Amino acid sequence: MVQKILIVDDESDIVELLKYNLEKEGYKCYSAENGAEAVLKAKDKKPDLILLDIMMPVMDGIEACRQIRLEESLKGVFISFLTARAEEYSEIAGFEVGADDYITKPIKPRVLISRVKAILSRTKNEAKADTIVVGDLEIDRNTFNVTLRGNKLVLPKKEFELLYLLASKPDKVYTRESILNKVWGMDVSVVDRTIDVHIRKIREKIGDDRIQTIKGVGYKFVV
Repeated sequence: MVQKILIVDDESDIVELLKYNLEKEGYKCYSAENGAEAVLKAKDKKPDLILLDIMMPVMDGIEACRQIRLEESLKGVFISFLTARAEEYSEIAGFEVGADDYITKPIKPRVLISRVKAILSRTKNEAKADTIVVGDLEIDRNTFNVTLRGNKLVLPKKEFELLYLLASKPDKVYTRESILNKVWGMDVSVVDRTIDVHIRKIREKIGDDRIQTIKGVGYKFVV
């Protein structure tokens, strides 16, 4: 099935450039000029991914993302901001309203295609059973085994669960709150610092470059 992408930007030359490169890769592309039009078109076309600018007339991208996330029929759509706004507070705002990724302009077409493929591949990763394979790293939930380049690693249960959570959806940003809820549940004795300590220990075992810190938000697993 052809995957659909909605490109939302008020600059027509950017839209055309993105459509050209994405359609060459086999994606079906639609476009919108502002956030209000994006919400309507998203409801109509049901895209797999929305590439969303922030600064636009009528309705900005942050508000559009917020409204899209409230739509029951669009729960499964991925949203990535593609914007020239590189400030940390803009990135945090984007993730807080439910974005799956935040890409800053300018970006080379090949890099963008790679990011798009990584986002859309999550649906395939989620369908896999209990074993995650990301490059030379394999995580088996049935046996609680983690192997890196064929070498078995020893991870305590919480480190394993945290790594499994992040690696299950590469490039998805998990907020600290969601990590606490999914890994530690209702354990009220756990604080944010606990996450940092576990991340540090995991990095010592699998390398520093696989888990990225998103300042003020949380963490994501990088492919």
